[in-house]
Order: sequence, then C-alpha cells, then structure tokens
Amino acid sequence: MALLSVKDLTVKFAMREQSVTALDGISFDLAKGERLGIVGESGAGKSITGFSLMKLISKPGFIDRGQIQFDGRDIAKMDEPALRDIRGNHMAMIFQDPMVTLNPVLTIGEQMVETLRAHRKLSLEEAEQIAIVKLREVYIPSPEERLRQYPHELSGGMRQRIIIAIALLLEPKLIIADEPTTALDVTIQADIMDLMLELCQTNKVSLILITHDLGVVNQMTERTLVMYAGRIIESGRTREIINDPQHPYTQGLINALPQQTLPGQPLKQIPGSMPSLTNIPTGCAFHPRCAYATSRCKTEIPRTLRFGAVEVACHEVERLKAGQGKAGTGQPAANGNASANGDTSAYDEASTYDEASANGSGS
Repeated sequence: MALLSVKDLTVKFAMREQSVTALDGISFDLAKGERLGIVGESGAGKSITGFSLMKLISKPGFIDRGQIQFDGRDIAKMDEPALRDIRGNHMAMIFQDPMVTLNPVLTIGEQMVETLRAHRKLSLEEAEQIAIVKLREVYIPSPEERLRQYPHELSGGMRQRIIIAIALLLEPKLIIADEPTTALDVTIQADIMDLMLELCQTNKVSLILITHDLGVVNQMTERTLVMYAGRIIESGRTREIINDPQHPYTQGLINALPQQTLPGQPLKQIPGSMPSLTNIPTGCAFHPRCAYATSRCKTEIPRTLRFGAVEVACHEVERLKAGQGKAGTGQPAANGNASANGDTSAYDEASTYDEASANGSGS
C-alpha cells in the first residue's frame, strides 16, 4: 500500500470574473521510504502541489476535486484539528528560505521545544534533549549553544540544517522539500543535499523534492514527475527519464543544461515561456513552444500513455520514438546528447552542484 496516493487533484484560484486552474487533475503514488522529484520551470505547479498535499493552500485558492490519501486518510477532506495531527507529526515541509520559515524573535530552542510540546506530552527538559539530539543528527556543532541563539546569528547553511532538524523532530513519515537550497551558496548546497539523502535513507523517510535542478533530481530521487502548466506531462524512474526523455518539454529541459553545450557556443533554451494561469493554451499547453506540434496538439489534450517504465502525455511521442528526431529546442537532438545515447555522465557532473548546474534549469 502506498504511503501517499494522489488521485485527480485539481486546485483552483477564485478570481473576480472566473476561477483559474493551478493544478489540473494530477495523480501519482509515493511508496514508504521512496524519494520522488518534481521538476519544471517556475509556474509549472510544483510548489502548489507541495502546499496542496498538506492542505496549506490559502484563499482564494481551494481544492476543487480529487483525493490526497495519506496513510489511509484523505487529507483533502480533513478539518483543521485533524490536519494539526498530520502536519509536523506525520508529514513535514522544508521551505525555500529558512529566514522566512524561522521566527526571528524566538530562539532556536524555543521554536524546537514549542514544536515538540505541541504534539507530545513532554517536559521542557525532555523536549530540549530531543532538540539537541536532532541538531547533532544534522551536524550542528555545539547544539546546546545553538538552542540559545536567534536565527539572525546563524549562517544560511546552518539555518537550513536547523529547518531540516525541525522537520525531523517528530519523526514524520514524509518530508516535502520545496527548493530547499535556493537561498544557499553553491558549495553549501551539496552539503545540505547529501545530508537530506543520508537522513532519509537512515530514517526510512519518504521524500518529495521540488526543484528545477535536474542534477539534484538525478542524485537524490528514485522517481521523477515533470510538470508543465499544472499537469504532469512525464513520469517514471529518474534514470529512465534522464537517459531517454520522451516528452519534448523534458528533452528541452535537459538540452538546456550547460553541460549539453560545447564551450564558446550559446546555451540552448526552450523558446517562449510558461503560460500564465489566465491564459493556458487549448489542447496541449506546451504546443506554442513545441517544434513538433500538430493541429491535433492545438485542440486536444493528450492522454497519458505508458512507454516501458515511463508515462508520457504527448500526441507525438510515438512518432518521436520512431526516429523522427528529438524535440525541445526546435531542433533534432545533436550528436553527443547524453539523453539520446544513454550516458548520464553530464547529470552526474551536475549532481556535484557546480555553479553551472545550479543555474542551468531550462527556465
């Protein structure tokens, strides 16, 4: 039985004249202990997905339909008291910016102790001891001293480690990490990602990693969802998607990595930009940017088809697989494309979090 099962989840935002759709019928499962990546450009619906899973969508947003089954309970139908038991206790979230997440007027110790005592019957001393243990687990030096400090007294990397420690305080079954290294220097990103991977494997915690960085996804996750304009357009085992992307958009993201371009040549990019929620194209939302779009793509939403271990929502994927060329940048795949010949070395290099991979997202 899956730990998390999302079925036909649709999230809308009420506007004055109409409602706009931010998530359009997405479905996926997550097994216990599994690590799942969600990738796409800004505006694809990645963060909205993470917030929806914890029912943190605030007005004017609302869940229009669908199920979010977590450990046998439907989060979409829960009231606030029931959600309080789920959030933090069984499901935790790591946000992009630790300075926004942490309360600037409370010490680290006060925030960690408050979290523990809100869900557990613990004395102050017992809660502090648990907090110290968790800080040691994320390799915070002198944890007793850090408990007395305020967030502004710590470095960015240390603040993010503390956020991870807070997420692990109540030993949740699932952690949702929304771009957890965005505000950090490239050199610190590697340490944070290695730490998260180690903790998830050691504690058998499921992970949903929301990111734009395919190098990070390649190192951290077992399965990947590629999102575009609120829909999942490709999903499957991470290595399968990295080695042989099927959807033109996924191919475009991979081709846009700096590792895919020879020195001295301009970087490849996907033409155009992500559509706004108020102007989603008819049919396949990617068709205005796709070099292989047909008249069918402009009028008919593609259904999801399975090709081996990968599921793809694209009308033209069969033709592309038959040797008509790779899409994404408006050109067939160039010789030496790692995704075309099954070589993942470019993405393994990206996983070392050098400056190029941190900035190469195709967005």
